[in-house]
Amino acid sequence: MQPTHIEFDQEVSRVSAEGINGSFALLERHIDFATALAPGVLIYTPVEGGEGYLAVNGGTVVKRGAEVFVSTVEAVRGDRLEDMRRAVAERFRELDEHEQRARYALQRMQADFIRKYVELEL
Repeated sequence: MQPTHIEFDQEVSRVSAEGINGSFALLERHIDFATALAPGVLIYTPVEGGEGYLAVNGGTVVKRGAEVFVSTVEAVRGDRLEDMRRAVAERFRELDEHEQRARYALQRMQADFIRKYVELEL
């Protein structure tokens, strides 16, 4: 799957998230940075103040100069952390169930292929 749209484009003063190697925070003057995101909640601070939340099901974050780019296949945007937890649990659980069914179907296809290959060799 590939990202298909821009969830939001906004000027922010801070971004923090959970990468595969641990938590991080990015400010405008930090060095350029790139990492893979772990599934979780990305927290951003708009220039006007307050906090915003973007739940991501993994992905990539790249900071280049004063810009931060986040690419993910699935995201849920929200203004309250409590709402994000519920939305993430519901949305990502549905994705996990779909992914499990797809993996099971692929495993069956692979097993069938191997069985037929072995039958041809005999």
